[in-house]
Amino acid sequence: MIPIFKPNLGSEELSQISESFSTGWIGLGPKTKQFEQDFKTFIGSREAISLNSCTAALHLALLASGVKKGDEVLVPALTFASTAHVVIFCGAIPILVDVKADTLLMDVNDMRRKITPKTKAVIPVHYGGMICDMDSIISLAKEHNLVVIEDAANCTGAKYKSKRIGNLESDFTCFSFEAKKNMTTGDGGMLTTNKEGDIINEIRSLRWVGMDKDTHKRFSGQQNPWEYDIIALGYKYNMNDIAAGIGIAQLKKLEDMNNKRNSIVELYNSSLSNIKWLQTPVSKEDASPAYWLYVLRVDVNRDELMKHLFSKEILANTNFKPLHFFSYYKEYYRTNNIKVDCPIAEQEWKKIVVLPLYPDMVPKNIRKVIKVIEEYQN
Repeated sequence: MIPIFKPNLGSEELSQISESFSTGWIGLGPKTKQFEQDFKTFIGSREAISLNSCTAALHLALLASGVKKGDEVLVPALTFASTAHVVIFCGAIPILVDVKADTLLMDVNDMRRKITPKTKAVIPVHYGGMICDMDSIISLAKEHNLVVIEDAANCTGAKYKSKRIGNLESDFTCFSFEAKKNMTTGDGGMLTTNKEGDIINEIRSLRWVGMDKDTHKRFSGQQNPWEYDIIALGYKYNMNDIAAGIGIAQLKKLEDMNNKRNSIVELYNSSLSNIKWLQTPVSKEDASPAYWLYVLRVDVNRDELMKHLFSKEILANTNFKPLHFFSYYKEYYRTNNIKVDCPIAEQEWKKIVVLPLYPDMVPKNIRKVIKVIEEYQN
């Protein structure tokens, strides 16, 4: 069976883990600190704060931005549930914004229509590794004094107008290193920002149950290491050194892994673009995507095509369903009497087929996927 995703892991990651085993420090410690330093150097941001998930990064970014009960936060209708979940964690309301028909990314015109006096923030999502129209989003956000928090879970390593995602004018950017992503730490995330001062200390405290000093900091030569204070109601959101060690090795391989994915995307595009009943991904000229998903849209019966692929030992998926199609969000918007108006997301989701895409995908499997699609309905 040809999988949709497969992580690229080897001796480099094992060596990093072995080092942590030999020192006996496997919690939040020196490798976590090194990974943060390496990541912010790679991105070009002032700060990088490691966490146990992108979900945690999004949640802390909202809390640090002062999002609270009754506020509204704009999120795209087509995204993973975490993007909206974290808004509800804060007591705020996720307002669904439609996507553009060509890119499946947040529609800035619909974003404008859905801004109200209660709107506090916007979370654009770089769906599948494709990059949102960040200049327009940031400009509109500044016009209405909104916080911009990028959900970059799908695009670690991508660029927008020559700058790395994570180093734009957004307030915060949140990355995922979950098992299937562009790079992995098993599970993990990172928050980057160009802010400085108290807000950084606040986020670092919130990730470690509200402590003013984490364990490694207290036991790294400070006097009275047993003394610490709880200064906030924090969370257990920290990364550990096992995950960070994997991340250190993965980051060194990231550009190569992304280049391999992009080469597969180019081959898919060139081979499939002449098939009349499907649409290949659309990338804007001002962005350099870091493809995590290869998203086709088809005018044939989507589910029958996926069954056909499965019968030929090829896995496919539909990442992601519009949020308001899930039972929890159907009930959430109904009980809160909130009308959801996202016709493009509803229409286009029915057409989506996500094909296998991973760095170690061998040529014969790429050719097989292409051949099975080309022969469908012939």
